[in-house]
Amino acid sequence: MKKSRFLVMLLAAMALVCALALSACGGTASSDDTDSTDTTTAEDTSADITTLTVGFDQAYPPYGFVGDDGEFTGFDLDLAAEVAERNGWEVAYEPIDWDAKDTLLDSGAISCIWNGFTMEGREDDYTFSEPYMLNGQVVVVKADSGIESLEDLAGKTVITQVDSAALDVLEGDQADLASTFASLEQIGEYNTAFMQLESGAVDAVACDLSIAEYQMAAKPDAYVQLPEMLSEEHYAVGFKKGSEALADKVTETLREMDEDGTIEELCNKYAEYGISYENWVLE
Repeated sequence: MKKSRFLVMLLAAMALVCALALSACGGTASSDDTDSTDTTTAEDTSADITTLTVGFDQAYPPYGFVGDDGEFTGFDLDLAAEVAERNGWEVAYEPIDWDAKDTLLDSGAISCIWNGFTMEGREDDYTFSEPYMLNGQVVVVKADSGIESLEDLAGKTVITQVDSAALDVLEGDQADLASTFASLEQIGEYNTAFMQLESGAVDAVACDLSIAEYQMAAKPDAYVQLPEMLSEEHYAVGFKKGSEALADKVTETLREMDEDGTIEELCNKYAEYGISYENWVLE
């Protein structure tokens, strides 16, 4: 009887010891897991590059286009080249299909989108530099069209670029205005849009302020800009989401370039294309 009682007590004690051991092991593992989760973060190595590959629309003057010498040129491309040089990077210009820009950026085929790129409405999709240039969405018509206001676009054919900021505005905040158009057409690039405007195939082009200024500077007697803006916004450099280090490095370098007068020099270089230092906003 005593042996049996002793055996029962011994087994109960052993069970208690095992239970406490298992509990301790479980608590330790949980604690370790928690610590690991809390302290492990992905390091941002986006600025650790040797080449800054700039994705741009080669038919987007004056920010990026093919010059008379057949070489890529433009205000944004010059900015990118100077930023790259000051950081010890090579620069590579990559003309892209605008519809494929996100795929190219996410895959690493390009480092950034630097091409008169409007940031408003896209903040959730990219990591941006700080804005550097004031922009707006406007409408351009032929000088002899008789169209003098946005209201006069009722029943008219308006064209804009595919996936452009102007399209976003006309399908968003200005959707009521767009509903009065005979049609809102889309095209791959703005040079062809203005050719269609000149030929009379369309009545108006909705585009960035900078594009309008460039086209009107080239043909001052052919086009006029309607006085009301569709929207006011800003240009910034777009990077893959999470590339904070690279975005900050580009912003820092642009700010240095402004302080030493380089930005104003570049604005003056492209003044004939409608670029104005008065529209520079990064301080």
